[in-house]
Amino acid sequence: MRRVLDAFCGVGGAARGYQRAGFHVVGVDVRPMPRYCGDEFVRGNAIEFIARYGHEFDFIHASPPCQAHTTLTLGTNHGRAYPDLIAVTRRVLRGTGRPWVIENVPAAPIRRDLMLCGAMFPELAVLRHRWFEFGGVRVAQPEHPKHRGRVAGYRHGDWHEGPYVAVYGKGGGKGPTSLWQQAMGIDWPAARREIRQAIPRRTPS
Repeated sequence: MRRVLDAFCGVGGAARGYQRAGFHVVGVDVRPMPRYCGDEFVRGNAIEFIARYGHEFDFIHASPPCQAHTTLTLGTNHGRAYPDLIAVTRRVLRGTGRPWVIENVPAAPIRRDLMLCGAMFPELAVLRHRWFEFGGVRVAQPEHPKHRGRVAGYRHGDWHEGPYVAVYGKGGGKGPTSLWQQAMGIDWPAARREIRQAIPRRTPS
């Protein structure tokens, strides 16, 4: 069976998708992830793991920490320091000789080879635009449909209705954890921090 290395894996939003595609998925994260949904989990430094073992995998998916480039950091949390590991991740990925992808938020300094949005998948209730930079592989850009409305939640003290859920941040007014799980199509994480850092998962077609 083909193997995917899921670097900076979190609880495994990406892992579940690769599993559904028939891959055996090995996740690596510096934090313990007892609810990781992949086939194997290794606690360790993802960059060091890629450099040492990346060449043994058929494909490498890397989701370096995105906080340095999120809208919250650039606005509300401006001035806070977060690690930016994209450049060093790209460097070690190139050194493996294997095909790879880096996934991150829209403001991240990655090449815009592919963009995915929750609106492309009608069963999801998030927008959550994410960019992907590929090495050694190409993926066609799917059509980006018009958003069906706005993200529900409070804006300047007023509540606004909408078909999408705000799965980010720590503030109130964004609904219960169960709503986040349903909106993202993932039901195994129990903590908001795990859910908001995950990639949404498509349900079977």
